[in-house]
Amino acid sequence: MVKAAVSPLRERVAGLLDSPFVGMSPWIVFSLLVGPGRFEWAVGAALLISLALVVGSRLAGHGGSVKILEVADLVFFAVMAVIGLVASAGTHQWLETYAGEISNIALTLIAFGSMAVGMPFTIQYAREQVDPAFWKTPAFLRTNYIITGVWGLAFLVAAIAGAYGDLVLRNPNNIWTGWIIQILAIVAALRFTVWYPDVARARARGGDHPVPPLSDLLLPLAGMLVPVGIAVLVFDGHLWWLGVALVVVGGWLSRLLKRQGDQAAPAGGGTSA
Repeated sequence: MVKAAVSPLRERVAGLLDSPFVGMSPWIVFSLLVGPGRFEWAVGAALLISLALVVGSRLAGHGGSVKILEVADLVFFAVMAVIGLVASAGTHQWLETYAGEISNIALTLIAFGSMAVGMPFTIQYAREQVDPAFWKTPAFLRTNYIITGVWGLAFLVAAIAGAYGDLVLRNPNNIWTGWIIQILAIVAALRFTVWYPDVARARARGGDHPVPPLSDLLLPLAGMLVPVGIAVLVFDGHLWWLGVALVVVGGWLSRLLKRQGDQAAPAGGGTSA
């Protein structure tokens, strides 16, 4: 009985570990947390997540390949932790200011570099969810190139936003450059990663399988405008009018896109397989 109860749990954990977002989560957490007075917390959190991914993968009985990204996670943040322990006060201050940009630039290079050598990094995760017969098909390869490219663009946007806040605004804690823009870029890439494979599969199967509507991609992003607007009202009071506008527009767009999705649903109601 214990075995039967554990097996579904292992299956769920294994499925979670097959997501490229999970492999990137230590970097994302680090780039969002790091800042003046927060370097140790950011490195510690990222290193713990990296360790948890490797250990969790083994404990879950996950038989997949060792991911390049998981190894990079562990090595990078272990090195950063050691540097943080031995660095001088000046180096420590520099790291607190610019480590977020370093991590985002590193991820951008990993994404576009993996595409340049013909092995987009998302493909290791995708292969564990797709029959090996499809691994070398043009549609499978093209899908992973596109998704990896979107992640590369998201990290590039995050790096540019962070650099603008640090170098131009001289304010690492700026709510827009340090948080909102970076979070929206990551959420957009994550949502695209979920949405686009269904689009690619529908196109490959032909006209009998309707393509998921664009509203499926945009609805969660529109919903994000509401909490962003609330955050602006709370933390950036002189732009209260923008906060109100984001809440109103986000609510209106969410309702509009949901209605469009509901109208498109009957056409694809029998295509869940």
